[in-house]
Amino acid sequence: MTKILIIQGHPTPGGGHFCHALADAYAQGAASGGHEVHRLTVTDLDFPVLRDRASWEKAAPPPDIARAQAEIKWANHLVFIYPLWLGALPALLKAFLEQVARPGFAFTVGSDGSGMQVLLKGRSARTIVTMGMPGLIYSWWFGALTLRSLEQNILAFVGIGPCRNTVIGLVEGMSNEKRNSWLDTLRRLGRNAQ
Repeated sequence: MTKILIIQGHPTPGGGHFCHALADAYAQGAASGGHEVHRLTVTDLDFPVLRDRASWEKAAPPPDIARAQAEIKWANHLVFIYPLWLGALPALLKAFLEQVARPGFAFTVGSDGSGMQVLLKGRSARTIVTMGMPGLIYSWWFGALTLRSLEQNILAFVGIGPCRNTVIGLVEGMSNEKRNSWLDTLRRLGRNAQ
């Protein structure tokens, strides 16, 4: 049994978007595969944007961030779901990741700035990104830069890996048949805890 945390990064409160349906499908598949699933919806959390290094390094995390950190510690597989906004992950999700990946929780560094130790080893991740453009254009022409940045500069940086991803393009004009096909894919990924 895998302990899975689904982190819903769509910044619009209340649900109703394809990202929410994808999260539901993944959770259904995971439950049918006998895995334990917790969910975290970033837009429901109360936290400020970090504005200086001292707040990131030394201030205690806000209560909602501390609870999110406990959920991340609990999980062995993290699933991030978000829409691509202006070519990147939504600002709210980025602010959440900055709050969560604090020194002392995600990694430690020696007092002289050397000897970094990652603290989130033993966890894998899947990132699911929806977008209006074709997924192939995002991956090939744009090099999936922001997705690679999330995987390499945040997740792998703190020891999370392997990191896999699913890119879903052309969501605005997608047929019901294609949407259902993607939902089936997410159920399969959840069942296999991938």
